[in-house]
Amino acid sequence: MDGLTIAQRLGRGKIRDSRSRSFGTKVTLSEERELVRAAEDQGRNASEWAREVLLKEARRSDEDALFTELVATRMLIVNLLRPLIVGKPVSQEWITETMAAVRKEKRKAAQEVRQQYDDDRAGRQ
Repeated sequence: MDGLTIAQRLGRGKIRDSRSRSFGTKVTLSEERELVRAAEDQGRNASEWAREVLLKEARRSDEDALFTELVATRMLIVNLLRPLIVGKPVSQEWITETMAAVRKEKRKAAQEVRQQYDDDRAGRQ
């Protein structure tokens, strides 16, 4: 033999926290079907998919900030390109005002974009 234990051969020789805790909720039959379908669409079993989704949501704040800044960048580019495309001169003051407006509206715009994605995803089901 090669001196490896069964656990090592199975790839479980690494020290890690065991998944010994359960975290559940009750759902309706139609909700269960929707969740199982979503898991299957991603090639996952329902429990592992649910675990990943719950953890992703719990850790979402960093993703939200990145998504918000991405939407803000898009807003800024669109607002700056529009006058340039039609040949309108753009002043430094206008750029400063546009940047301030984007800073003020970026969270609301990001929420709207995320809602559009959520609505699209719900419409597929």
